[in-house]
Amino acid sequence: MSAPEFTIVDSLAEVDPAAWQALAGDNPTLSHTFLEALHATGCASAATGWSPRFLLMHRDDTLCGALPLYLKTHSRGEYVFDHSWADAFHRHGIPYYPKLLSAVPFTPVTGSRLLALTPADRALLARAALQVARQLETSSLHILFPEEADKQALQAEGYLLREGVQFHWENHGYADLDAFLATMKMEKRKKLRQDRRRVRDTGIDFTHLAGAAISDEALRFFYSCYVSTYEAHYSTPYLSLAFFQRLLADTPDSLMIVLAHRAGTPVAAALNLVGGNVMYGRYWGTTEFVSGLHFETCYVQSIEYCIRHGIDRFEGGAQGVHKMSRGLVPTPTWSAHWIADARFADAIGDFLEQETAAMNDYIDELSEHVPFKDTQK
Repeated sequence: MSAPEFTIVDSLAEVDPAAWQALAGDNPTLSHTFLEALHATGCASAATGWSPRFLLMHRDDTLCGALPLYLKTHSRGEYVFDHSWADAFHRHGIPYYPKLLSAVPFTPVTGSRLLALTPADRALLARAALQVARQLETSSLHILFPEEADKQALQAEGYLLREGVQFHWENHGYADLDAFLATMKMEKRKKLRQDRRRVRDTGIDFTHLAGAAISDEALRFFYSCYVSTYEAHYSTPYLSLAFFQRLLADTPDSLMIVLAHRAGTPVAAALNLVGGNVMYGRYWGTTEFVSGLHFETCYVQSIEYCIRHGIDRFEGGAQGVHKMSRGLVPTPTWSAHWIADARFADAIGDFLEQETAAMNDYIDELSEHVPFKDTQK
């Protein structure tokens, strides 16, 4: 086997989509189309603080490895928070930015980051990324939400690991939503049904739109809801309508919209990504406040869709202990970090040991309060 050659590109347009997909698999957030849509529409670009520096590994002119990398000038849109680290660097007169980051922009979804087919090639990518970080003279390298095989490879190469938590739902072959609800404790099941009835009593019904069934009108309504969610928090959305329109045009089967409507007039919407028999809850918004509408639109309707279509898992996104009442359970997530300055590396390593112990205790405590009967824990 010949030695691999490494190159860095600043555009996925330079990479053959089929070769990329052979490595990326069926996670929709890692697809060539998804990432290129982020770049081509300007959502993730140098102008927004996301400068692509994708690491490619070729062997005999064949793409055998890749790592999505970005040179970052801030820490927004990452969902693994290192602002205190940046502040510590600043207080000591040492620049934290630019830093090097491997992630899917604005998307806290676990997936492969070391895109390779063998453990040996994953290890080569992990080492090569360190070399890139040194060559670019960055303060640090951060790899967010890696899957288990990547996590093991990164730990073996000396990266520091950081634990987080999300809330996911698993499909245990339920025949229908009632069969799922039957696994919950009586008081939890009763409360969930009361909340659903309260939403229905306001005259709201739901429609599931998937793939080609999603019209431009429905997508535009969803986008207006998405923007309103950010505006309600005095913030600006990361993603543009053009980005979602591009996804709908190029990979419609990766999208599913839950549309809430009253007498034919839409009032709320949630957009999910679908791929690899997993659904990822991503964005939502509403034109009016209705008690319980958020829970119903984002979680219960999505779970019901997964059951009907035999989808194995629903990932509810970042944060949100409230999701447990809808049957999503605490699930560890990870990130891996390399810090160039040995003094800060030691300090952050000590911090992560304490944080990980606290996070494990937190997850254990949460797990004692899942809404299921004892046999379902």
